[in-house]
Amino acid sequence: KKKLKISGRDLASVPMQVFSLDQLQVLEMSPERESCLRYRMELLPQEISHLRNLTCLYVDSNSLKKIPAEIGTLSHLERLTLSNNSLRSLPPEMGALQRLHSLHLANNNFTELPAPLCQLRSLTFLDVSDNKIGTIPSSIRHLEKLETLLLLFNSLESLPKDVCLLRNLRTLWLGNNLLRSLPATFGELVNLDWGYNYCSCNFEGNPLEIPPPEVCSRGPEEIKNYFLSFHR
Repeated sequence: KKKLKISGRDLASVPMQVFSLDQLQVLEMSPERESCLRYRMELLPQEISHLRNLTCLYVDSNSLKKIPAEIGTLSHLERLTLSNNSLRSLPPEMGALQRLHSLHLANNNFTELPAPLCQLRSLTFLDVSDNKIGTIPSSIRHLEKLETLLLLFNSLESLPKDVCLLRNLRTLWLGNNLLRSLPATFGELVNLDWGYNYCSCNFEGNPLEIPPPEVCSRGPEEIKNYFLSFHR
């Protein structure tokens, strides 16, 4: 088998036979599209390291409290979904997943952006919405290939200027935070689909004052001009 979906009412653990499938590429243990099921896995077994050929691992909507360090041995992993769990941290070993380009962490219990993320140079999609994250480390600038960053429903009071160095960003959702201002270099994010795709840059639900929301909605040139006006 190269693809396996495990399902069952009240699923609480992974059958150990799964870890003998060393050619497995896709493993799904998530009830995302089956509302009648409730999964209860609290622990991803260390034996996950046996599945060295995994490219996609889906473990959304369980009760995971911890990810084992052995996750870092999955060198072929490209997509990892861990949304809707009870995670508070990620192991440093996740920084070794250099092929990982899509990581879903929405609706967990993080209070800051986990440091290992900044080592994932191939990451293009990062969703950390609804975690009550209050801070983003300046090292986020190392995510040079990041194209999508979703930060909705957190507790951000400020956006580090290092985010403005992510010049490949095409989608940035900042809605429903506590932002009163944006960095002066925010207008440098010219690859956002300003004015063409409403969903590409979202500020709704913030008490924005600098620049005001009507300026933000007009795109990067208006934002640049707004900050330039302070220096004239």
